[in-house]
Amino acid sequence: MIPYRVRLATAADAEAIGRIYNQGIEDRVATLETGSRTPEERRQWLANRAPRHPVIVVENERDEVVGWGSLNVFNPREAYRFVADFSVYVERSYRGKGVGSALLRRLIELGREHGFHKLVLSAFPTNTGGMALYEKFGFRTVGVYKEQGMLDGRWVDTVVMEKLL
Repeated sequence: MIPYRVRLATAADAEAIGRIYNQGIEDRVATLETGSRTPEERRQWLANRAPRHPVIVVENERDEVVGWGSLNVFNPREAYRFVADFSVYVERSYRGKGVGSALLRRLIELGREHGFHKLVLSAFPTNTGGMALYEKFGFRTVGVYKEQGMLDGRWVDTVVMEKLL
């Protein structure tokens, strides 16, 4: 097992976070986002986050950022304050090597620490690695959004999952 270190992200991580996010966008594996991100945009994104919705990174043995994750606002309505959406993105060459597990394990811990009752996600059913990761950590499928978005001229479904904390 490759040793990984998980820590809170800083502004200095913006470039690596953007690069890894852009890989996810390009590969069409994890997001309905289509436009790439710049380091400056990611720095602003990091700066504008509330403490209850942290961003974390995973570093390899050479202190290189190889993945990132975040707890996100699910819905701004007060009734949803105990529900968080989350993101997990892994550098291409590190996919399937435990980075996603390190990220998701810590995001679940942070969710509990920040008083969330439930974590939710929406994923592509074709993202077999991601789907296996979520199931491994006890997320259950609650439904499928049919033709939720259009990528590359075709409609794509997303699977909705949840985990009570």
